[in-house]
Amino acid sequence: MLKGERLTTLNLFATFLIICIIFASQSQYFLTLDNFLNVGRTLGVVGIVSIGMTMVLISGGVDLSVGSVAALSGVVTSILWLQAGIPLGIATVIGLAACVLVGFINGYLVAVVRINPLITTLASFSIVRGLAFVLSNGQTNQLANPAFQFLGRGEVAGIPASLLLMVLLFVAAFIVMHFTQFGRNLYAIGGSAEASRLAGIAVRRHLLIVYTLSGLLSGLAGIVIASQLASSAPRAAVGLEFTVIAAVVLGGTSLSGGKGTLIGTLVGVFILRVLDNGLVQTRVSSFYQDVVSGSVLLLAVGFDQIRQKLVTTVKDRS
Repeated sequence: MLKGERLTTLNLFATFLIICIIFASQSQYFLTLDNFLNVGRTLGVVGIVSIGMTMVLISGGVDLSVGSVAALSGVVTSILWLQAGIPLGIATVIGLAACVLVGFINGYLVAVVRINPLITTLASFSIVRGLAFVLSNGQTNQLANPAFQFLGRGEVAGIPASLLLMVLLFVAAFIVMHFTQFGRNLYAIGGSAEASRLAGIAVRRHLLIVYTLSGLLSGLAGIVIASQLASSAPRAAVGLEFTVIAAVVLGGTSLSGGKGTLIGTLVGVFILRVLDNGLVQTRVSSFYQDVVSGSVLLLAVGFDQIRQKLVTTVKDRS
């Protein structure tokens, strides 16, 4: 991790602690075990999708389709199980495969056809959500299966299963991004795709992989949502893409590519989830909760931009 990235991460930790102190002073229930478990249950979905989004943003792209893809996985799984009679385990795998296909198509359009990532994923955001409504006829389907519900509702040694899954995925992704050539290449591509191509990096292949991974992780998050609710709905995960992008950018990942860390993303996810929880605990009106969340994001990114400019100025003078 570079010095600037370490400073950004330390600033994030400080922000997280300050938020916790403020809410703890305002609510006697904030620091209770039950409340921590409630926060833990809300981390899984955003955290899992944030892993893929971090990798996409580092590569210089963006994926606005993640919420729609998450809804699709649950819808496909429920239809195959309830209407086609396919065993739930196999139906879940096929549901995830559908999301992988969407991610691959996004990657192909961005890397091979060279359509702007924002336009590509904005289009798939609409198309995939529409497909979820078409396949389900706009209906919610029940998924009342104890084994299926364990992922979203179950616990392992008192820790939510979805939170454990998120942590394992973060560890795996951290190893890939910081200890493999693939991860280093993503940073290079995000810095300059053309320079990376001239250096012999297979830019197209890397982008295909990263968008496909984003589709897979979004689909997995959709399965977690369906497991938590014991149902699938085409309206599931509405707005998830904006929450995820906020968490990732708050964690220090640059929207222009080439910069970011998964540790920062993890802290960003914690900050947003704890902020939402604390606002509820202190009975802040829902009308103001989005205002507060957006303001925190602007402040965090704004201070980081100021710090970067100061560092650049010092380097230029020296």
